[in-house]
Amino acid sequence: MAFIRFNNFSFRYKGNDEYALENINLEIDENKFILLAGETGSGKTSLIRCMNGLIPQFYAGFYKGSVEIAGKNTIDTPISDLSTAIGIVFQNPENQLVAMNVEREIAFGMENLGIEPVEIKKRIREVVKITEIEEILDKAPFEISGGEKQRVAIASVLVLDPKIIILDEPTANLDPFFAKKILTMLKKIQETKKISIIISEHRMDLLVLLVDDIILIHNGKILAFDKKDIVINSEIFRNLNINKPKIYSLFRGLDKKNQVYDKIPISIEDALNVLKKYT
Repeated sequence: MAFIRFNNFSFRYKGNDEYALENINLEIDENKFILLAGETGSGKTSLIRCMNGLIPQFYAGFYKGSVEIAGKNTIDTPISDLSTAIGIVFQNPENQLVAMNVEREIAFGMENLGIEPVEIKKRIREVVKITEIEEILDKAPFEISGGEKQRVAIASVLVLDPKIIILDEPTANLDPFFAKKILTMLKKIQETKKISIIISEHRMDLLVLLVDDIILIHNGKILAFDKKDIVINSEIFRNLNINKPKIYSLFRGLDKKNQVYDKIPISIEDALNVLKKYT
């Protein structure tokens, strides 16, 4: 059974006549690295809010259909119960950092769940190592950089041992160097912990090398959900107005010069292999 299941789900926010999400049918399994892509206003954030019960429990509106997390309906299951299965990391990590220092921040969620102190210390050691934040444990959130804050937010979610972590544009406020470090770290976490990670993100150049599958959303509707090679080579992806990988744009540009490629490459290595056929 899929860990996340949307069943003909539609939603419109209170006071709005148009649906933010419409007729969503989606099944997401564990142990996947997934990119959620779409234009600004396409419904990415609304879709994420459905995955932990914020819609419809916190954001009021009209809905029909259902969303299930690990077999639990998000409409009547408390958000606190859903949070142990799915962790959310928002674009601005400051919005979810509440403790006086980093170590207390990581421990906060576990203490609220009544986890034993010995187990808390054990989990903290584990996530601190994998997120590489050993040197800032005693620092307050306002003393650390944006990239470090994002790592702390990820650690505070990861420590609750969720089956899926969802990130809403985690690198939006980071420079390319730190963005690459965060995304590479997330791939390591996904492979090590065997969990699913879903990332809503505009920066695709590195992500397309890391993810397994891609979800495309447009005007609140799912246009595609498949393996990345299939989605990237689809007509739907070609026509969608999103920030596409530079290699993709290069090869589509060559197409206009009467170069025809059976498959658009994703990595530089793949691109070189394709170009060798035409030299």
